[in-house]
Amino acid sequence: MTLIPLRPLMEASVKHGFAQGAFNVNAVAQAKAAIGVHEMFRSAAILQGADLANGFMGGRCDFMNATLEDKKKGAKNIARAVKKYGEDSPIPIVLHLDHGRDFDSCAVAIAGGYTTVMIDGSSLAFDENVELTREVVKYAHARGVSVEGELGVLAGVEDHVFSEGSTYTNPLKAVEFFRKTGVDALAISYGTMHGASKGKDVKLRKEIAVAIRECLNHEGIFGALVSHGSSTVPEYIVNEINGLGGTLTGAYGIAIHELQAAARCGINKINVDTDIRLAVTRNMKEFFAGNPDKRSSSSIGGIYELLESKREQFDPRVFLTPIMDTVMTGVIPDEDTAAITDCIERGVKEVVGTLIVQFGSYGKAPLVEQVSLEEMAERYKKMQI
Repeated sequence: MTLIPLRPLMEASVKHGFAQGAFNVNAVAQAKAAIGVHEMFRSAAILQGADLANGFMGGRCDFMNATLEDKKKGAKNIARAVKKYGEDSPIPIVLHLDHGRDFDSCAVAIAGGYTTVMIDGSSLAFDENVELTREVVKYAHARGVSVEGELGVLAGVEDHVFSEGSTYTNPLKAVEFFRKTGVDALAISYGTMHGASKGKDVKLRKEIAVAIRECLNHEGIFGALVSHGSSTVPEYIVNEINGLGGTLTGAYGIAIHELQAAARCGINKINVDTDIRLAVTRNMKEFFAGNPDKRSSSSIGGIYELLESKREQFDPRVFLTPIMDTVMTGVIPDEDTAAITDCIERGVKEVVGTLIVQFGSYGKAPLVEQVSLEEMAERYKKMQI
């Protein structure tokens, strides 16, 4: 099966009333594992590569300084991995750019093989956000690629995305944004936060999603609603990391019952990244604790040193730089690298499998129409007439 754009999956989500998890991947092994667990649960899959994740997958260890060329190379590496493990898959698979910084980042991702892109103009004034998003929509839709925008500001930190405070999305402005841009999906601000420190007992402003959904229905406008910053930050994994020498503090996520309620209120796509980072890092710490002889391994000993020197960190990208070739290409040169790759894959499966069930997308793959980019481009063209 070829990869599909986001639009058909979101249409199924809106019609049948389920939420679809969208999971960030930063290595070939993560893409492989994510596809495998979605297949097991007969769920369609949304795999996400963040803008700077493309830089990392392009070989830029200091990915915060990734160039457009780094991102171009990384986008191709991610797309190649997803196509490799998904080309014969029985489930629909979407490859989504998360938090595209500008038009060029989106264009590079599309050229690399992404089937849907997000353009994040949330820091701009409303009219400027509309203009930028509309420009990306025009370019992407002509190629059958779906587009997600963002309106409102989420607090917290994720790669280059940072804000000290939140600005909730105005439902009326959201409807206007859909109408003026033609965007397929919209990330809204309704109480979630980026990062692992979301605060205790967060209560989502679900009435914002309800109001937007009702207004869209009234106006006859299609639009999927997206929940960013929605990791649950499992307490048991945080405790396990700290029990293995980590020093994570203030790590709290969004309660699963809040996200489940949000899905019933009109949220269609739920983004998760932090949970996977935590599980993979926990697995690597656990591996070295149980295999002390591997701490001096010529191939993976450097990972152990980074885990020990950066105990306050939980992003696997910080630790995996000694095996960048494996991260980028999936090539496994020896048994020790295979063991770390297994840690990565098991972490992804643990988190993603749990959330597929909790979000309710299991068994829904047959409900999603399998539409090629070429077919979607024709549909987008007819929508403009």
